[in-house]
Amino acid sequence: MSKHHAIAIDGPAASGKSTLARGLARRLGLIMVNSGEMYRAVTWELLRRGIDPNDRGAVVAALGEMELDCGVADGQSTIRVGGSDPGGELRSERVNAKVSAVSAVPEVRDRLVALQRSFLDLGDVVMEGRDIGSVVFPDTPFKIYIDACEGIRSARRVADGEQDAVASRDAADSGRSTAPLRVAEGATVLDTSDLDVGQVVESAVKVLESQGFER
Repeated sequence: MSKHHAIAIDGPAASGKSTLARGLARRLGLIMVNSGEMYRAVTWELLRRGIDPNDRGAVVAALGEMELDCGVADGQSTIRVGGSDPGGELRSERVNAKVSAVSAVPEVRDRLVALQRSFLDLGDVVMEGRDIGSVVFPDTPFKIYIDACEGIRSARRVADGEQDAVASRDAADSGRSTAPLRVAEGATVLDTSDLDVGQVVESAVKVLESQGFER
């Protein structure tokens, strides 16, 4: 059993998970882990190799040869693939279009969940994703499910220069058979539709305090 704590932040695309996780990490002195970037990194490498993310056999074979190195820099998680930093390519349109398919492969999730859990060896973490409270750290008492109305989430996506439709992403993430997006047992739902960043962080701190989190 780790002596460190995990705060799980789950929610759909463009709900503000990363923004909240970064804010909480700064506020509470935690390591911020972006689990989505790990799936994006695997997707990026598959595409770089010319592998169809919908070909499960090819994905699993490539995964077995893939060198994934996770670390922490400036309080935030990092990931390199084969020694290379994907950088801004993680948010490219081609990765956006295929990451849901890659995330649905059980073998991919098994490997990345193990890597995600290993961050807890380094210290207290706030980790954001789509299955953190339900799969990665189901036993943590500190769980928040963050959401916002579809129109606002779509506007945020466009503002970030990403054009993928949140509705189709929601359907893919919620409908997959492996670790589907859902509100984890014990999680508090926090709607950010009408809140600015500061208000979201403050609201989340109050939720965590109600769940017994102490620093």
